[in-house]
Amino acid sequence: MKKVKSVDKGEFVKIVHLIQEARNRAYSKVNEELVLLYFNVGQIVSAKVSNGFWGEGSVDELANFITSKLPELSGFNRRGLYRMKQFYETYSDTEFITTLSDQLEHYFILNTAITKVSAVPAQIKKQKTVQKVSALGTQLSHLDLLNNQFVAKVLTKVSWTNHRLILSKSKNAEEKFYYLIKAIEENYTSRELERALNSAQFERNMLSKAIVSAARTQLPNNIFKDPYIFEFLDLPELHSESDLEQALIKNLQKFITEIGKGFSYMGNQFRLQVGNKDYHTDLLFFHRDLQCLVLFELKIKEFEPEFLGKLNFYLEALDRDVKRPHENPSIGILLCKGKDTEVVEYAMARNTSPAMIADYETKLIDKKVLANKLHQLVKQLSKK
Repeated sequence: MKKVKSVDKGEFVKIVHLIQEARNRAYSKVNEELVLLYFNVGQIVSAKVSNGFWGEGSVDELANFITSKLPELSGFNRRGLYRMKQFYETYSDTEFITTLSDQLEHYFILNTAITKVSAVPAQIKKQKTVQKVSALGTQLSHLDLLNNQFVAKVLTKVSWTNHRLILSKSKNAEEKFYYLIKAIEENYTSRELERALNSAQFERNMLSKAIVSAARTQLPNNIFKDPYIFEFLDLPELHSESDLEQALIKNLQKFITEIGKGFSYMGNQFRLQVGNKDYHTDLLFFHRDLQCLVLFELKIKEFEPEFLGKLNFYLEALDRDVKRPHENPSIGILLCKGKDTEVVEYAMARNTSPAMIADYETKLIDKKVLANKLHQLVKQLSKK
């Protein structure tokens, strides 16, 4: 009897991986076509209604006509058609594109977008003798380029379900753009995106940027938040640091969703040996995009300047004994139950390590409260 050779299961894994990649590409292509379809239908409905050619009755007739011709389709009822109209009008508005022009160009450059977008302003600068009418035409074509790229490189990369959430739960252009990009970068499910919207992630991110700027740290933008929201922990108002740490570990998947999917968990109570003593950190992660270790130290009371000294000690030990040569310097995040902004600014003024002091909350915060907090902080910093 001929002996059958054992099969290398690695080849099986490779084939499964190929199937998954093909399926993801197919889903992406279907979603791209679907979003473009809704955008184009929205454009037609918008033009007809805006110009007075169609009334509400006409949109109802269109919905009934589509149902009669394509009964297997869903989403093309009266409500769905008006949602497509809103989708088109929101993202094709000149004011929307103008407001975000710098952010859009920056995003396209980072994502190897076409070079024509950034080339247009240079052409405008060179043509000093061109008449105003011609310059206006060039500017409009530049906005058209941005709009086309925005539709192709951003809108089509987000699922329709997520588009509906962003349209209904966000207000201004900056907020919508933030959630669109986050949905792409973090590959948010609808549930994850809804939580980000409900927990005011945009306001927290803006607040964090203002605090980082005030403290003059070396932290990158748009990675960290302040405050962090841990409503999923179900902790009592009075809890210990150990309770907080264990609850975060128990809900690690939700914790990583809150801090960002670029984080890979390395462990808790990570041992550092310095001299003849052992020290244990709280939660240690590695960030794939930043290519560095990120240490979260937990405090259940308001920030005190001495917390920073211990954090810096840990960061130095991590950089000397744990960090690999090709990796960037470690980053430290102090999670405190409250902080005085002025105390933080003083403490961070001469701090050379990339570190941040952030609040954590165990309940969702009203978006209006965070927006007001951001307004007060910016007002306070502008006086200095």
